[in-house]
Amino acid sequence: MAADLSDYTIIKEGEAEILMHAKNEVFFNKTQVNNRDISIAVLRAFISKREQEHEAWLSKRTKSSQKISEKESFESVMEEVPLKAHEDGKKSNGECGVDEEKSPEDSSTTTEESVKISGACNTTEEYGENIEGCSGKSVDITEGKGVRELKPPRVLEALSASGLRALRYAREIEGIGQVVALDNDKASVEACRRNIKFNGSVACSKVESHLADARVYMLTHPKEFDVVDLDPYGAPSVFLDSAVQSVVDGGMLMCTATDMAVLCGGNGEVCYSKYGSYPLRGKYCHEMALRILLASIESHANRYKRYIVPVLSVQMDFYVRVFVRIYTSASAMKNTPLKLSYVYQCTGCDSFHLQLLARAMSKNNSVRYLPGFGPAVPQECSDCGKKFNMGGPIWSAPIHDQEWVASMLADVKSMKDRYPAYERISAVLTTISEELPDVPLFLSLHNLCSTLKCTSPSAVMFRSAVINAGYRISGTHVNPLGLKSDAPMDVIWDIMRCWVKNHPVKAQPPEQPGSVILAKEPVLQANFARAVASLSKAQVKKVARFLPNPERHWGPKLRAGRQITSKHVSLLGPAAINGTVNHEAEEEPKSS
Repeated sequence: MAADLSDYTIIKEGEAEILMHAKNEVFFNKTQVNNRDISIAVLRAFISKREQEHEAWLSKRTKSSQKISEKESFESVMEEVPLKAHEDGKKSNGECGVDEEKSPEDSSTTTEESVKISGACNTTEEYGENIEGCSGKSVDITEGKGVRELKPPRVLEALSASGLRALRYAREIEGIGQVVALDNDKASVEACRRNIKFNGSVACSKVESHLADARVYMLTHPKEFDVVDLDPYGAPSVFLDSAVQSVVDGGMLMCTATDMAVLCGGNGEVCYSKYGSYPLRGKYCHEMALRILLASIESHANRYKRYIVPVLSVQMDFYVRVFVRIYTSASAMKNTPLKLSYVYQCTGCDSFHLQLLARAMSKNNSVRYLPGFGPAVPQECSDCGKKFNMGGPIWSAPIHDQEWVASMLADVKSMKDRYPAYERISAVLTTISEELPDVPLFLSLHNLCSTLKCTSPSAVMFRSAVINAGYRISGTHVNPLGLKSDAPMDVIWDIMRCWVKNHPVKAQPPEQPGSVILAKEPVLQANFARAVASLSKAQVKKVARFLPNPERHWGPKLRAGRQITSKHVSLLGPAAINGTVNHEAEEEPKSS
């Protein structure tokens, strides 16, 4: 190993260490430390939540078994009371004054039966896990259909490369079970196995590496893994169908998509072919990318009578990452169309509107699912008179579980030394915790002002005007300038009209969208007086929420196997290029 180490660089992240060759044989990206850290935070929260749900299930089962025992006890007592009264009546009439002789065995049997009847309600406390009924039958709830033992969660990392993520899961997360690392590349599997040995006994006992196609492996292991992690180089679309089948009921699917040019509207037809949704190019395009990915996962899950519940959805650096729990229910799956919407984006101004795919109508105890009412907008924008572009369908239900987010944020703060990217992920989680959970997409204040060609009000003033008008508003983790609000677009434009009255603009051509909007008188008189809730708690405490990149060239890296040349300097930086060239120059004399 000492001779081999000279050819490798030791990279340490968290508690794991890996050996990386100077050549670009196995993919590794330092930037993804944010991704790995936030995944560890979610996994810790998942293990804790899983234990709580198991305890609640045990408690519910114990209560139901006690009720059954009490009911059986009452019925058996009621059966014996009339029998005893009938025998006493016979004796009192004098028909038979001599009792039949009883053997000692009969007498002991009667005593045992009476003990079972009188003590039936307390058997759970006396016998621990064995619940004994009044009939004398004992049911062991640790086996069969009884209480299932909660085993440590099994994790599948479907595309492992160097195995760093799997090693960090095994070494840093308490209570985790087996971690299976897959890759379809022989060099990556060899590197992963080498790194497993390099990380000692804990890694060797928990992590195993296999050379396999992730799609085939997941299809041949249905409902076997509590957690499935997909972090491909590019689009995850080809893995989704098998991934949703491999997760156990109530398990977690963690999925990354790095093809942001496709998801954000650069190639709409490609996005539709991969994800089944058409993207729009707006300031909210990164959040729309998250919602397109969620809608795609839901679509794949629905084919197997399953559905998703998003826990956390993050746009960071150059990718989107979603964490969803997967459940099986044919009836709950019917609610899917109520969580999807089409988006209408005005081509002239910043207005957008959502059109729900379906609606539900309740009558007595039944629910009918009907097509959604439409159209949500007229042919031309009511604000500026321009046409609409239509995109979607996207996931329009909440993309975060605020209870989970608060739990993860508290956990991260209490263990800050164990997260290499603590500052970044705590900032992201803080911003997410303050988002409006039920408001899809967001507005850009600068875009609104660009449409009107006016100076921009401060974010505090604009927020105050929305709050004073009786609506809610918050920031978004996707864009520092983005604002989520449940105020309709006509209210937003009325606020901007009132602002322009106090801050006049130069005359613009009458056909411009801004001129058409300003030509109308505001219905709402905006109040820009500072509202109490105009600043979030994090802003009041001056908590950093949007941090700069820690170093230059902090972004995507070259695909494994490609030769690094000088043309990649903008992607990797001059230091990485020079290091690779020097290493190759040193190897040439050795080979000759």
